[in-house]
Amino acid sequence: MSLKDLPTDAQPREKLLARGAQALADAELLAILLRTGIVGKGVLQLAQELLDAPAKDGSGGFGGIAGLLQASSADLSRIKGLGPAKCAELIAVMELARRALAQQLRTREAFDSPDAVKQYLQLHLAHKGHEVFAVLFLDSQHRLLALEEMFRGTLTQTSVYPREVVLRALHHHAAAVVLAHNHPSGSVQPSRADEALTQALKNTLALIDVRVLDHIIVAPGQALSMAEQGLI
Repeated sequence: MSLKDLPTDAQPREKLLARGAQALADAELLAILLRTGIVGKGVLQLAQELLDAPAKDGSGGFGGIAGLLQASSADLSRIKGLGPAKCAELIAVMELARRALAQQLRTREAFDSPDAVKQYLQLHLAHKGHEVFAVLFLDSQHRLLALEEMFRGTLTQTSVYPREVVLRALHHHAAAVVLAHNHPSGSVQPSRADEALTQALKNTLALIDVRVLDHIIVAPGQALSMAEQGLI
């Protein structure tokens, strides 16, 4: 069904203007960005298919808004109906979301808003298909100085080099850090290796008076704070 076939008050753009963005479903918001569908497929149908769960063969959708907005340009371009302009718009929206959250963390104490920290890290890490270890470098008032993705692959004490984290902390003149990594498996429960790695980095960074405030584990749709679990 074409959008113009819907009652005016049910069309996504008009519904947003009349009732606010919160009144729209994810597919309706996405349809506003996409604007048009393709021959034989309306924009709402195209939007919903993009949000559907991916198939085992890699086809299908991206498993929700978060998965879609983590998609690369190459991922998006495989979808019939998403040309270069629409791909660019979706990537731009994602980048704006990252920058908005980063601005929040730079202008106030990061731990005044722990949910913003988790959301920021989810936007960066949750939908990566491989494990990534990142560090948020913070100033003395716990405002964000920088986020750096430092290591990839299976994370252990032998694959994450404390010396490199120390060097980057000194480079940024950081007073504290938040460690973070993703679990592509979908579980955010910390492993024994996660706990051992956290303690090793905490001990090493203490030598240069840099505090480890937290280690956050993210996966699609969820995040866990090891500090909140009493593991820091």
